[in-house]
Amino acid sequence: MNDVLDFGLDDLSPADDDSEEAMRSLSACDLTVLSQHHTTPNGSHSFVLAHDRSVTWGIPGHPQLVAIAVARDLRQSTFMFETSHHATASFAQNWLAERGCPLERIALRGGDYIEPADDLTVQVEQQIQRSGTRYKVLDTYTSDDNPSEAWTLVNDSQATQAPVRLFYEEWNHDAGTYTMREGAFPDVGVAQTWLDKRSEPLPEPPEYSDHNGAVVRARIARIALSRSAGTSPTPQTGLDAPRTTAAVPVQRPVQGRLL
Repeated sequence: MNDVLDFGLDDLSPADDDSEEAMRSLSACDLTVLSQHHTTPNGSHSFVLAHDRSVTWGIPGHPQLVAIAVARDLRQSTFMFETSHHATASFAQNWLAERGCPLERIALRGGDYIEPADDLTVQVEQQIQRSGTRYKVLDTYTSDDNPSEAWTLVNDSQATQAPVRLFYEEWNHDAGTYTMREGAFPDVGVAQTWLDKRSEPLPEPPEYSDHNGAVVRARIARIALSRSAGTSPTPQTGLDAPRTTAAVPVQRPVQGRLL
């Protein structure tokens, strides 16, 4: 993990009010960098995935991960600065990928990070990372207590049945692993009832049990083969030149991603 955060903006000015406000909303001393990527030549773009420790002092449940995208115009001596908070790394990675960051450059694997417990977890994470604008986030929650969990409730624009999806991540600190699962609900009210009661297993998406289930199983098998061969399970995006983008509680330990 490279925890040094330096955007090199000392000689540049924010391109607009949104960029200035986004930059001022963060304090580098509160951020633990989990992954970062800086493009070449001339370092025109920077992408950072970090844990924001200041959030853990605020309202319990707020998302603790922050994604940061910086685009510099070196000819104009200006920069554009965007941030977005997320409950899980996969949604933060999706946000960064949408702004031009190659997914393999911001992967969280090995080293200080706990590992996915199974291949289904990897499959669901990849689905989120590569989803583009498919999911509209409705709500999130993060808990470092028992159970240690984070979830993101979304509307799935591609779902023909049960369009409200819950992506539920739970950490097993003793085992050094975590799981990610996708649940499907007809509406937000039913999803919220499940979250409140937890009396039944998380309902699987309908596509898991129809003919598309074979596709899901095949993808998981490929992931398992890739992991056993020691290669990265994260697909290569082939992007290295980001698109131009408009500027768009009680102290708890760092989210379960870190040992």
